[in-house]
Amino acid sequence: MKFITLPDQTERRLSFYLAMEEYVARHFNEPDAFFLWQVAPSVIFGRNQVAANEVNLDYCREHGISVYRRKSGGGCVYADRDNLMWSFVLQTEHVGLAFNRFVNMVLLVLRKMGIEAVGTSHNDILVEGRKVCGTACYHLDGHCIVHSTMLYDTQMEHMLNAITPSREKLQRKGVESVRQRVTLLKDYTTLTLDEVRTLIRDTLCDGEHRLTETEVAEIEALERKYHEEEFIKLYS
Repeated sequence: MKFITLPDQTERRLSFYLAMEEYVARHFNEPDAFFLWQVAPSVIFGRNQVAANEVNLDYCREHGISVYRRKSGGGCVYADRDNLMWSFVLQTEHVGLAFNRFVNMVLLVLRKMGIEAVGTSHNDILVEGRKVCGTACYHLDGHCIVHSTMLYDTQMEHMLNAITPSREKLQRKGVESVRQRVTLLKDYTTLTLDEVRTLIRDTLCDGEHRLTETEVAEIEALERKYHEEEFIKLYS
């Protein structure tokens, strides 16, 4: 599997990486491709969700947290530079196969780190019964794009306050239980986040495609189109 890299270390918006996934699916001929990324504090919600119902927009504006919609379904996710975002692009029409491949990739890496993890029927990854990684997927022109957020570390207060739990969930579980239902990878390994990135790449990939400046410019154009079509909403 080819590991996709950028030609520079410029920090980019979350929307760039969503556009990068689509670009890889539309223009690369590899049977599968993969890349990792990190972003400034952001909230990303699913294609069928209403932002005002899922995101505490006032909190996000106050704390400089950007808000985006993605093309895949699923729930609302908080991400920051201490999370590790995964993008997997697979040439297949079968969403179930793509999910299965991706979950097994994550489990392989975690078990190589000595961490016993399991996948769920919702394609989440659990360590000691608590969620460390969630996934979402969508289909595009003969490809499936699977993306995921792995909690290496995070600003827990932002996670709890930027996303608005449903009233039912608050009544049933309480805010404190949200803390108890997720876990952080750093609590189970001595590896730094950069070392985890290297392990993931070395375990899963056998080659590299470094994007050219032209390809980056085309991805940036696609990202602008996302904004023009109001598919991704950014609150600042």
